[in-house]
Amino acid sequence: MSAWTSWHRPLLTFAASMAALAVVSAVGLAVDDRVVAGAPVWFKPFKFSVSFVAYALSLAWILSLLPRFRRVGWWGGTVVAVTSAIEMILITGQAARGRRSHFNNETPFDKAVFDAMAVTVVVLWAATLLIAALLFRAKLADRASAWAMRCGTVLALSGAVLGFMMARPTPEQRVQLEHGTADVVGAHGVGVADGGPSMPLTGWETTGGDLRIAHFVGLHALQVLPFVVFLLVALAPRFARLADERVRLRLVLVASGTYAAVFALVTWQALRGQARGHRRRRHRRAGRCGARHRGRARALDTGAARATARLERPGAGVGPAHRTGPVAGRIPRRGQSVGPGR
Repeated sequence: MSAWTSWHRPLLTFAASMAALAVVSAVGLAVDDRVVAGAPVWFKPFKFSVSFVAYALSLAWILSLLPRFRRVGWWGGTVVAVTSAIEMILITGQAARGRRSHFNNETPFDKAVFDAMAVTVVVLWAATLLIAALLFRAKLADRASAWAMRCGTVLALSGAVLGFMMARPTPEQRVQLEHGTADVVGAHGVGVADGGPSMPLTGWETTGGDLRIAHFVGLHALQVLPFVVFLLVALAPRFARLADERVRLRLVLVASGTYAAVFALVTWQALRGQARGHRRRRHRRAGRCGARHRGRARALDTGAARATARLERPGAGVGPAHRTGPVAGRIPRRGQSVGPGR
């Protein structure tokens, strides 16, 4: 791993500023009780700043490994840092005003803020695409690291595309736009309104689909897959097979494929309007219902077996309902005749 002094300086500066903003946002969460769209007003600046710290550090390290096109990579990383900083300034400013930053169409100013954010995201995505292209052209010494970074950037770009999908108006919002009454344009929920019941830490929807889950999974492939390489290298002194670069490469490709499958799964679930863990909860309910039905069936079988045993005893079945004549319904004593000649 290259020395941190060779890492991309603008991205390192941006990561440091985001770490400071995360602390400020955490204080805001503690002292400011305002709520916007069902979440604390400082929650979005907090989670975005933490996410950008990881994203910026990853890119700063990756760009230091480029053997060629370093100047082009430097400009690409600088564009990512500047556009990300502009986006975070807009998000934080809206939080300070007590207004939602994303999808806000309430006033001309709020709409202009969200439009500016959309422009920064498009430029950021294009700069990341440039860095991904450089990684595919570069010939890095360690192939496992090279493919971890390549797959990570491709998945990060795919996750970012879901952000563009969230900005599209829903059918209801299109109708409102036609009448000029749309205060919100875009949504992260699928099959459920934004701001409903959500997970305590992430704020993801629990009653319907949420594109933010796949967005998160895709973006942070840029940290997870290189970390797999780091882990394999760290374990190589203990496991001799991991010292072989070809073994590490195969494991990285397997990890990348698995991560891509998880990303595809959570994207599919979100687009179907299915909440995270919905299938698991349904299976648990089905299991409980099946257990109840099996218990009832066993109780019925036991009752039927007992009834059959009673019927098979001597004299069983000779009850009031089976007798006729003047002594019907009476139980004879021992030695007593039963019939008209008594």
